[in-house]
Amino acid sequence: MQNAERPDPFIEDETGSRVSLFQDLYVSGIGIVFEQQAREAGFGLIAGLDEVGRGCLAGPVVAAACILDLDRGFPAGLDDSKKLTSDTREEIAEELKHTAIAYAIGQVEADEIDRINILEATKKAMLLAIASLSVPPDFLLIDALHLKQTSLPQRAIIKGDSVSASIAAASILAKTYRDARMVEYAVEYPQYGFDGHKGYGAVSHFEALREHGPCILHRKSFRGVIQ
Repeated sequence: MQNAERPDPFIEDETGSRVSLFQDLYVSGIGIVFEQQAREAGFGLIAGLDEVGRGCLAGPVVAAACILDLDRGFPAGLDDSKKLTSDTREEIAEELKHTAIAYAIGQVEADEIDRINILEATKKAMLLAIASLSVPPDFLLIDALHLKQTSLPQRAIIKGDSVSASIAAASILAKTYRDARMVEYAVEYPQYGFDGHKGYGAVSHFEALREHGPCILHRKSFRGVIQ
């Protein structure tokens, strides 16, 4: 089906804002209800997007985009990355890398986060992930955010990583990628314990900041980083 033949999933309301034509859904648990809804509207390559690291004091904010092969289903145990153990996340991430139609990572480093703010950095990381996909998506399912910077049809879903398989997959890919980066940083900056807290505001992290001050990986605009 060509793009021109696909029904526009949005209408203009009285204020000129674009409103989703998709009916509101009450969904509990991971599934592909939102993905199937997009398919019924004529879309075939649906990318889930999620981020990790917005609340960290150090390291990049990382986003992942993932286009699942919906006809193959999704990995057993797939869920919001925060609900899974590290080992389970790694196992599912490896499966996703082999079974997804496409996936990609986008990241924005600490200095740019300080310059443009964490919300804009998160959106930029998502846009970078979309642009890096080897197969361009035609619809986006995004965890809680709307990306005005892209013309792609999209739907923001509150707590999307708990109800959409595509978003949950993106959350796992983003989390495992970022955690691996922070473990690498721990070798270069062992005094901060990045391999343990992954840059979040743990007591041990604040203690290291008081003793050593911030390094290049720290977000200087975040409260608690600069004493």
